[in-house]
Amino acid sequence: MFRLAASQIANIARSSIGVTSRVGVVRAAHHEIPAEEFDKQYEDYFSRADIDGWEVRKGMNDLLGMDLVPAPKIVDAGLKACRKVNDIALAIRWLEGVKDKCGDKTDEIYPYIINHVRPTLTELGIPTPEEINYDKPELALKSVFDM
Repeated sequence: MFRLAASQIANIARSSIGVTSRVGVVRAAHHEIPAEEFDKQYEDYFSRADIDGWEVRKGMNDLLGMDLVPAPKIVDAGLKACRKVNDIALAIRWLEGVKDKCGDKTDEIYPYIINHVRPTLTELGIPTPEEINYDKPELALKSVFDM
């Protein structure tokens, strides 16, 4: 009885919030959104003139919580939003999060995204995690299995 009530409450909460996932189209609260419209929504969200640091983090956290890799134009908009709030650390963490979302296809997807956002990175003066050696552990010891 309690499990049934809890699952119904969770379904109501999900439908009112609009939990989304992307597989060609985005399913949100009983209707599907085309991928282009989904991308446009997040581009517009990050491009708002009155956006603050908390809202930038919330948008990025929502995107990284979904089962998708953000499109390069969304990554680009997120980097510009980081510049708007003057937070270079957030921009670098955003790139790290996007790389993490690539999963086992990192060698294929991440270079594609970086190539598309490279003009923005250069324009804003934002280094990639690889350029500042954040992709390698600084004080890691050699594994005992590799000795």
